[in-house]
This record gives sequence, C-alpha cells and structure tokens, in this order.
Amino acid sequence: MATPQVHHLTSFDAVNNSDWDALIVIGNSFAQLPEKLAQEVEQAKQSDQRLANSTQLLISESVPGKRLILAPVGSLQEDYDDVRRYYDAARQAARLAVEAGSTRPVIWVQDIPANEAFNNAIAVSFFGFCQELYEPLEACEHFGDEKIEPVTDVAFIADELNSQWLNAVESGRRAARDLCGTEPERMAPMRFAEYCKNIFANTAVKVSVIEDRMQLEHEYPLLAAVGRASFSTPRQRPCVIRLEYTGSGDIDETLFMVGKAITYDTGGADLKTGGHMAGMSRDKGGAAGVAGFVKAVAELNPENLKVVAELGAVRNSIGSDAFVSDEIITSHAGVRVRIGNTDAEGRLVMADCLSHLREEAIKAVKPSLFTVATLTGHAALSKGPYTALVPNASAQLSGATAHLMQASESWADPTELSPSRREDFDFVRGHTKADDVLSSNNGPSATTKRGHQFPMAFLTISSGLDKHGANSEKPLPYTHIDIAGSGVDTGDWQHGKPSATPVLAFAGRYLV
Repeated sequence: MATPQVHHLTSFDAVNNSDWDALIVIGNSFAQLPEKLAQEVEQAKQSDQRLANSTQLLISESVPGKRLILAPVGSLQEDYDDVRRYYDAARQAARLAVEAGSTRPVIWVQDIPANEAFNNAIAVSFFGFCQELYEPLEACEHFGDEKIEPVTDVAFIADELNSQWLNAVESGRRAARDLCGTEPERMAPMRFAEYCKNIFANTAVKVSVIEDRMQLEHEYPLLAAVGRASFSTPRQRPCVIRLEYTGSGDIDETLFMVGKAITYDTGGADLKTGGHMAGMSRDKGGAAGVAGFVKAVAELNPENLKVVAELGAVRNSIGSDAFVSDEIITSHAGVRVRIGNTDAEGRLVMADCLSHLREEAIKAVKPSLFTVATLTGHAALSKGPYTALVPNASAQLSGATAHLMQASESWADPTELSPSRREDFDFVRGHTKADDVLSSNNGPSATTKRGHQFPMAFLTISSGLDKHGANSEKPLPYTHIDIAGSGVDTGDWQHGKPSATPVLAFAGRYLV
C-alpha cells in the first residue's frame, strides 16, 4: 500500500499553489504566521478558547483549500515533555484533515524549543501524521487505497528536510504495521513470508524462506516443536524467513536481528482462556518491526552496514500433535530445554534463530545481536507504553545500549532499561540432570518477579550466547527487546493501530 510522499517547501510563499488543499500549523503561539493570518488566529482565539489547547479547524481565505488546522503542542516547559508532543499533535491534525476532506496538506512546524531533545520535531511530526493516516491492510485491499487512505502527499515548510530519508523510514513503518496488524489468515506464516518477498523485490535485500519440515526439525528444533501441530495444515505451516543486506562499501558494523512472528498465539496446550486469545494475531509485532527496519535499510542502501535477520513465523496450533509442558527438546545450540509452559512459545521460536546468527556473529565485523518480540505481559505491566531493553553486559559496556536508548528518545520511539541480572539466570537453570534450562515457570509473566527480564537469560543460554559474555574470548553484545507494551496504540491488542516500534529507534540509531 502507498505511503504518503513528503515534499519540501522552503517558505510560506511557496504554499500558494492550487495543488495543496490545507495548511496545518503545529506549535504553541503560532506567532511565526504571516501578519494577516496571525491576526485571523488571534481573533478566533478571542471567541474560541479551544484553540489554545486542542486541535481545531478554521476557515480562512489566506490558505490553500481555505482549511487552516491549528494543532497546539503545549508550553513544553515541564521536565517530562519530549518530542512526542509533536508526534501526538500531528496525529490529531491528521485526523481532522482527513475528516475535512484534505488530500494534500501542507504542515508548518513552529515554536521548536532550542533544545537537543526537540531536534527532530519536524521529522517526528511527519511520522505521527502518517501513523494516524494508516488504515489496516485488509481495509485497503477491500475498499482500495484511494478511498480508505485519501492523503497522497504532504509538504513541510522547513529550512531543511531530508525527504528521501523520511519516505524510506515511513515505508518501513508501514510494512511493520501491515505485518503486525493483519488478521491471522491473511498473514499466516507463508503469507507473512510472501509479503516480505514482495516488499523486498528489486532491492538489495536477499530473501530466503526455510519451510521444509525435516530441515526445520533438524536446524530449528525448538521452533519446529512450537509449530508441530501446524505442519498438517498447509496454510499454517511454520517457516523461517531470512533477510540479508550487505552494503556496497567496507562494512563497519553488522546487525543480527531475530523477530518473533507468532501469527496467532493460542497458548498451545496451555490454552489461553477467559477471552485472552483475542488480539493474539498481533503476536508477530517483533518480526514485523525487524522487517520494517530492514525495509528502511533497503530503501536507503547504507554503504557500510550489514544486516542479517531471521524471522520465525509460526502458529502454535492445538491438536493431538501439539507440544506440551515437561517435554525436553535439544536446541540448535545443543542445549536441553525443558518446556515449562507452552504459552511461553515466543522465546522458543527465537532461540534457534539466535543460535544460527550467533555462529555468524563470531566472524562478523563489529556485531550486535537483537531479539525483538511481543513477549511478556510483564513488560506491558512494568513499562506501560514503553519498549523494554534487556541487554547483556557486552551491549552495555560497548555503548550499544546507551546509543539505542538515546536514539529512541530523539525519534519518539522511547525505550527503558531493564538490565539482565544473576537472578534471571538462576531462575531458568535446569532443575535436574535431565535438562539444562527451563523455558519458563508455569504462571503468568505479569505475576512473576522479573517476568520480562528472565526470558533474556533463557535466550542467552539456549542459543549458546552464554559462552560469549563480556569476559569471554569473543564477547557478543546482545539485547533482548520486549515490545509487549509498546507494539500497539493504547495497549488495545485487538483493535489498536500497530505502532511500528522499534523501527524509528533503529533507524535513528543506524541510518542517520
């Protein structure tokens, strides 16, 4: 589906073009408006106090389409104010613009504080605007793009604007939203793979799909166990989608990324009950975010970066062949895993992918490894709408964690730190000589102490990354990223719009 194309205008004088049909002003005082327009706004404020604190539409002969939309961001004086004020204001403006019938608006971002935290206010406004415009893939396919998403272009009045970068990153965010939010039949494992093939066609990203049962059982045994009851249903068969991009220049840095794509999470034999299954088609948000970032990479073609991603696409169907708690399954890394709860399936799907990438990372230039997943209710409970970063010591010592956190704040895709601790590793260690590691306890993560941190310990041990700690011969920086609280707007996993996290955080860190 089409992403609105962004254009650059250097001044308000360039707006008087019949092709544009609205002016959206995002700011606080609106004092930068031309004198005549500023007077109109001041007069309107005298009779409508809403203009000071909520997004409103004015009819004005001085702007294209006679539509003037004012989107206040507030004073920005509080310690907790950040660049998301612009993101949110742009979303509100987008909603009103569409309702008013605008299809080619101009946006003027004003009153940007002289503060480093707000350096990306204009770009962030574009991303917020597009987030609000987005409609589900199923709706676009049913009604048609033009009807369901009428805004085709958006222009910004700014001294400087990197339109190519904005368009590229937003194309990645759109892909992430499509992959995450689409219902479980339209985005079943092989159709998830098909979507990836389509968006990377004619790009420098190589796409390969592993779907053969024998190969999966041999090379991805934990993933194959999760999908064991799905092999007999062709449309629900599991697969691993591998994406690989290599820049044309000398490689300075290599990113290895694993994404969880549970296309529908039933809970498996430990069935989700009490209505908790609704919304579980979004349990593929981690893989969606990884694919979205790689899509941005494909559009920008950075010369000195290599990115390798493996996405585990599985449905943990229920049936006579479903895997169950107490099974002991040997991972790709040769680690004996005892299953504690089949509803803790995401970490199993990612562990073997992470093991494969670990083997490649050992030989790579400046490697960093990441797992991205909508993994635990505990992350949503403890972090609210923020992404949880659970790094190992190497990631923290190398500065990788700090740089990613800084980028996430600057680009309105904020993260919070949850360091891995010794208690997490103690929690998952095998309880008998029959097993090396326990996948989970048998209670909900939300009521388990350190419920979103201990899965990182499991992933570290089951993938063999515990042999590559900070004091090892070959340290490998690794960060587990839990987006269970940040993956959809408002935390509504059945109806909320996918947020496309952590595409902006990664793009701000590695693509600028």
